Parts: sequence; C-alpha cells; structure tokens
Amino acid sequence: MISLGKQLLKSGPDHRPVGEPIIKSESAIQASGEAQYVDDIPSPPYCLHASFVCSTKSLARVKDIKLDSRTQSDEVTTLISYKDIPQSGMNVGYKTLFGTGPLFAEDVTECVGQRLAVVVSETQKKADVAAKLAVVEYDMEGLEPPILTVEQAVERSSFFEIPSFLYPQPVGDILKGMDEADQKIISAEIRLGSQYHFYMETQTALAVPEEDDCMVVYSSIQCPEIAHQAIAKCLGLPEHSIRVITRRVGGGFGGKALKAMPVAISCALAAYKLRRPVRIYHNRKTDMLTTGGRHPMKITYNVGFKSGGKVTALDLNILINAGMDADISPVIPHNMLSTLKKYDWGALSFDIKVCKTNHSSKTAMRAPGEVQGTYIAEAVIENVASHLKMDVDIVRSRNFHTFESLHCFYKECAGEPEELTLHALWDKIAQSSTYYQRTEMIKEFNQLNKWHKRGISRVPVVHQVSVRATPGKVSILSDGSISVEVGGIELGQGLWTKAKQMAAFGLSSIQCEGSTDLLNKVRIVQTDTLSLTQGGWTAGSTTSESSCAAVKLCCDVLVERLIPLKERLEQQMGSITWETLISMAGMHSVNLSASCLYVPDFASMNYLIYGAAVSEVEINILTGETTILQSDIIYDCGKSLNPAVDLGQIEGAFVQGIGFFMTEEYLSGADETVIADGTWNYKIPTVDTIPKKLNVEIVNSGNHKKRVLSSKASGEPPLLLSASIHCATRAAVREARKQLASWSGIDEESATLFNLPVPATMPVVKELCGFDIVERYLETLSTPPTALN
Repeated sequence: MISLGKQLLKSGPDHRPVGEPIIKSESAIQASGEAQYVDDIPSPPYCLHASFVCSTKSLARVKDIKLDSRTQSDEVTTLISYKDIPQSGMNVGYKTLFGTGPLFAEDVTECVGQRLAVVVSETQKKADVAAKLAVVEYDMEGLEPPILTVEQAVERSSFFEIPSFLYPQPVGDILKGMDEADQKIISAEIRLGSQYHFYMETQTALAVPEEDDCMVVYSSIQCPEIAHQAIAKCLGLPEHSIRVITRRVGGGFGGKALKAMPVAISCALAAYKLRRPVRIYHNRKTDMLTTGGRHPMKITYNVGFKSGGKVTALDLNILINAGMDADISPVIPHNMLSTLKKYDWGALSFDIKVCKTNHSSKTAMRAPGEVQGTYIAEAVIENVASHLKMDVDIVRSRNFHTFESLHCFYKECAGEPEELTLHALWDKIAQSSTYYQRTEMIKEFNQLNKWHKRGISRVPVVHQVSVRATPGKVSILSDGSISVEVGGIELGQGLWTKAKQMAAFGLSSIQCEGSTDLLNKVRIVQTDTLSLTQGGWTAGSTTSESSCAAVKLCCDVLVERLIPLKERLEQQMGSITWETLISMAGMHSVNLSASCLYVPDFASMNYLIYGAAVSEVEINILTGETTILQSDIIYDCGKSLNPAVDLGQIEGAFVQGIGFFMTEEYLSGADETVIADGTWNYKIPTVDTIPKKLNVEIVNSGNHKKRVLSSKASGEPPLLLSASIHCATRAAVREARKQLASWSGIDEESATLFNLPVPATMPVVKELCGFDIVERYLETLSTPPTALN
C-alpha cells in the first residue's frame, strides 16, 4: 500500500449523539458530485460572465484601459471600473476592523495583480480572453521606485499601524535574562516565504438583480455578513436591499474571507449597472495572482541560554510583508506571539513591524501567524541545541512551561492547572510512537548507510484560540422535522454535522417517545444574511463550537416552551410521541422557532490547545528527495463533539502544513508577476509526499466547564505539528553534513551549524547535503590508486 495509518478515537457517552464519530453529513453528495456550490447554480436567463483586468506593474499611474479590438463583437463586452461605481457608493473592495480597501485601482496601481477593472461578456471564456488582451496605458514618471522588500519598507518607514490592543506584551526583564545566560547567539536570521491556499473551488460569485433596486449575491465566502455590508457601501444602497447567500464553500483556509469580497462586489456592481445577472469564476492563474497568500517574514533574533539548555532570554526583530493593503495583517503579531510563547523563554522581548510594500496584499491563511510563530520557536531551540551539541529533544523538554510560567506567558487564557495536558501528551507520544527505540535504530541506520540518512523529531504545540459571538436559529416544522440555521459557514470542516448533532442532543431533553433519535430529522439550511444576521466570520477554528453553542441555546428555549405542554398531554394521554407533541404544539400556538446569539463569557473566550507529534524522515543526499516514513500525532480535543470529523481536520491540517514546510514555493519573477500559478510549478502535497504511515490519537482530556460541552477546536492547531517533519529533515541533513565533514576535512561543528530554509524542497536539501562535496568524493573513489599517487 502507498500509505498506512492508525486512528484512535474515543466517543463521549454523555451527550449523545454529540461526541459520537458520525460520518460527515454531506460526504455522500460531495463524493458523488451532487453537492451544489456557487458555480453549480444554473445561470439565470441573460446571465453575463466577468473577468478581472489586473495590473502588470508594481507601482504606476493608470492612464487608460481599453478593450482589444479583437474581443469586440456584436455580443455584450463591457469594461467596468471605479468610474462606474454609483455616485452614492464607495470604491470599497473589502471591509475589516482596520478599515476598507479599494475594489479597483483609481489613479495609481500599487502592485502586480491589483484589480483595475472587470470585463463583462457573454461567456466566461470570452470574458477571460478580453481581460487578458485588454490594453492598459501606464505612466511611471515622477513616482518613487516600488517597495519590494521589507528592508526597503524599513528604509522608507512604510508600515501599517498595529492597534495597541493587538500588539503583544513582552514578558520578563530581557536585560536580566541575557545577563543570566552562559552563552548567547547574536543576530541569527530566519526567512519565511508565502503559501497559497489551493482550495479546490477558486473564487466565485453570482449576482442577480431583483425588483426595487435589490440585489441577491451567491458567494463562496467565509463571512457573508461582511460582504453584505461592503456590497451595500459600494452600491450606495441600504443593507436591507442586499442579500448574500452561501450554501457551502469548496475549501477556504482563510482565502475565502476577505479575498472573496471583491469578487462578490464586482459581480454586484456589474449586475447593478447592466441590470442583468453576472457571475465570475476565477481560473487558477488569476486566483493565484490575486489571492496574496500567507505573509512572508524576516526574523532576526538574539537568544541567551544556560549550558544545560535552559533559555533565559529571547529578543526578536520581526518584519512582516503585508503587501499593499492592511487586510488582516495587523492581527499577525498577536497570532505569532501566541504560539511562539509555547516554550518558557525566561524573558521575551520583540520589535514587530507590519510592512507596507508593493506586493499583493497578504491575507489569512490557515493558522495565520501561528505557523510562523511555532516554526520560529523550533528554529531557536534547534539552534541552541546545535551550539551546545545537545540532543534537541532534551533542550525542548527543559524549556517546557510549568503552570506558573504558562500563566506568566499566557495570563488570562492559561486556564486551570489540570488543563495543562502537554507534559502528559509529550510522554504519551514518546511511548505510543516508540520514539526512544526508533532514535537508537536511526543512529544505527545512519552509520550503515552512506547515501541515505534518517532523522526523527518530537515537537509540541501550544495554540491559543478565541471564541466569538455567533447566532443560531432552530425551527421545528409541523411534521416534527427540524430546520437549523447557524452563523458559521460549512467549508468542509464538518460544522454542519456537529450542529446537527447538537440540535438532536438539545431537543432530546424533552424526553418523549422518539425524542432520543432526532438526528435524521435535522437539516441545516444555507446561510442567508437577511434571515440570520450578525453571522460574523467563520475563522479561527472555533466557529463550529460557537455555532453549536448557539444551537443549544435555541434548543433550550424550545424545550422550555414544550415541556409544560408535554406534561399536560401525558396526564391526559399517557406516553406521547415526538410527532404528536409537535402537532399538538401547533394547535396550541406554541412558538416552534427560536433564535439566539451565543456570546462567550469574556473571561473564558480565549483558551489553549495542546498536542504533540513525532515524525521520521529519510533523505537521499544525492537527489535531495525527502521521504516521510512515519508521523504520529496526539491531540487534545477536550471532549470532541465528533471525533471522526476532528480526525479529518487533524490529518488535513497536518498535510497542509507539510506543503508549507516542505514543498510549496509561492514564487514571483523579477517583475513581481507570480511564477507559481498552477500545479505545473506549485507543488502541493500528493499521495507520494504524505507520510507512509500516519497515526493519530485524539485524547478526551476531561471536563472543561467553560467550553462548549467540554470540547476544544481542531481546525488549525494540528497544522503546526507538521513542523516536526521539517525538524526531522534538519536532523537527517545534519547527519549528512557530519559525514561530509569527515570526507572534506572541514570542522564538524561548523558543518552542523546551518539553517534549513522553509520550504525544504529537494534542491535545498541536496545543496545542504553538499552535493559538490559528494561529487568530489565520488571522483576519488573512481580514480585509480596510481593516479592518486
């Protein structure tokens, strides 16, 4: 078999069907292709198609945009730009807490890929061709050179403001920590690149004008409510004239949040102007050019540590490339530090700058900032261990938090002492993965094999998440079936499945005949911004639990209304069925619909998630090929709402992390045009690059009174555990470099002090394994002894 795996799940018997590993509710129709996504919606009569004209300059004045004569015909081919926005509207392409960004460039374009206009035509193909052939006249006279690096941004003081409430606080006295250190590493540098979301469904929307200046927009988006507001602002209409509908999204990972808005707004603007339905479906090339991806970074750090491996102080200088717009970039420093603090650094200080550059604006990408933060932490630990010539696993363990230090670093979200399960997970993963035995076997393998080397690494994760307010609505229909609406969007993460389970559990407390088997009677309906308001964002991994909490509140209201009627009926009729109760409730005018807004308690809305992973890899030092032999994951889900769904989230996030750390290069050319614009040159993980053996254990750690039925999130934190693969690769490369040192006569210590870039692609591994030295060594083997003399 190509790959093997073992999954260890534990069902929760307390709140059935919540806690049971029920199959994802839409899996069958998704697998068969029957599930309807935005682009599957049949085009209404007279529907038009649109495609963006994007800038090819990093910084330039836009003097004119014209359609190529070859694309003109008797058919409708129209160019729409900021000049076509209604007088009462605004040139707004997205909306966040930090402000708005433009839908289209006006006088000046600020990056390659910025939207300049949208071409509307009879078919998507014709619109794409017309947009590609559109002639844009630029003028760069008198403009300063574009800012293309974070270093240039620092030189020109080009930064986005980080609100004070989002800027993380330092910990301890950095000068005292440095004074206590026995050794120091000064001005070490790390650079991290970007990553594209690579969802299966690219950005898409359909706008349909209706009577009385109303507009219905079907959008593949993670936050319909915010798109609703932005569309209203752009068109200059009251929000009650806009309706955004999202049935489901074909993968988001953050890329269907803000980056989906300009697609929906452009459709709405074109439909409003032309009074015809308009739809957009990005081709992959356009999607990769405009989506932006994860934030690239440059990190410089100083670290002080004791001879025994305990770090006493860490000081960081972090430059974040945010691109041309703020987007969600001001939250990245907070997110980074939340995971970087997973070790007890003694004292921690930092200077973080969010740089405004002439690149496409970077956006949320699964675990935004957190994956970079956890990698920085591991890179520091690896560097300290190399300088001390210590086993890195020992150095990690010596810098684990006690509850006292955890409370010092995480303050309000540290929880209670019994919630700190990381030490138990750390020991358990060592035992279940036979970590120590395999470490000895790897040492023997490396001694016996010249051209292949293996490495193993054990990595922890501490991930802070936040729960947000979320609405819900539960309605019981006359036949006893149940309709549920939630603020959260189904992105493939199983949110609807958990919400169905929660509705069945919440209404089961009525305790009449049939009320304990309601799961098959529940249906989750699409999100409609005029039907359920205050939907907010589906992001940060916690929307499933907050949506479930909202559903439970609605069910509690319905149960409270139905119990008195049930008791009266039982006195008259004896035992009654669920259907009879609901039928009689209708006759007695009992309100069978309830809407609620779940608002988390401020003191417990932030909490920590713990996990650990062990990964073993083998590298070919002649080719740089890396094979992931085995990964073992252990993850604390509190009490999982659905361990089967959480398992899928854990495995999927882990594999996406493999892409970031090992294969995915989101490269641009000298003119800043995206080079990696499709699967031909952008390498996501495939069946032959995932672990040959992947074992996952979901731990039900116990009762967490402040959580939703004691559950914890599972969407993003497991991605951070894939750093174990990068660290294991570094260990294997280190063994190869030790061997090279013996061949070339160089100092072994200098050979083992190196930085393994992210992603650690084949050419990177091959170069660090010293292929030039290998070639010289092979030449000595093939040269006759007489020639050597």
